[in-house]
Amino acid sequence: MLGLDNWIAGFSDGTTLLVVALVAIVLGLRHATDPDHLAAVTTLIAGTEERATKAAARLGLAWGAGHATSLFAFGVPIVLFKAYLPDRVEQGAETAVGVLIAALAVWLLVRWRRGLFHVHVHTHEQVHAHGHVHRGDGHPHRTTAARRPAQAFGIGLIHGMGGSAGVGILLLASIHDHLIAVAALALFALCTALSMALLSTGFGRALASASLRASFDRLAPALALLSLAFGTWYTLGALDLAPYFF
Repeated sequence: MLGLDNWIAGFSDGTTLLVVALVAIVLGLRHATDPDHLAAVTTLIAGTEERATKAAARLGLAWGAGHATSLFAFGVPIVLFKAYLPDRVEQGAETAVGVLIAALAVWLLVRWRRGLFHVHVHTHEQVHAHGHVHRGDGHPHRTTAARRPAQAFGIGLIHGMGGSAGVGILLLASIHDHLIAVAALALFALCTALSMALLSTGFGRALASASLRASFDRLAPALALLSLAFGTWYTLGALDLAPYFF
């Protein structure tokens, strides 16, 4: 994806505010679709009981806000002073991202193993004014609690620490004015957060559909194992150990 990001950043000459803003917006939208972001948000949404569209949007927005906060905080020194994180710190941040993805996947597996995603269908009876009983349509119930937005914010905060140097390089490659560079970084972070909210809304809508809701007990372990494999690969890559295993 770095080649695509460089291609997008190449449209900016670093002086025209409108062009810089558009490039930052497009980069932010594209950055939201990075595989590590998708893996983290998928397990975040799938690992919670409340997967309605609005709830998923809240979690995605909270995750994106946390990601944007740390991305901006670590990115400002880069665009202003070219003060990159030391290699060891950057490696530690990337490792934390991989471990986080794997941890979310393991937690999803644990919840699935406990049977927390098994759907029980109940019917409700309503007594009408004339005294007769009406049996409503059956619908599924689960009893697990929803993940809180504060938790999603914390997860996004950790996730945003990784890759900050790459973001700074893309912006510094074309932006020479410090004020414009900071504004572009803010737009980048904001668009990433909003994009993650939109993607999470889509995931929530899909997971709340009748077909997936009924079969989620079988789908959950597959999602978890895929995310666990990706998180493990990401962690090994951050530690420069991937060549020894792949």
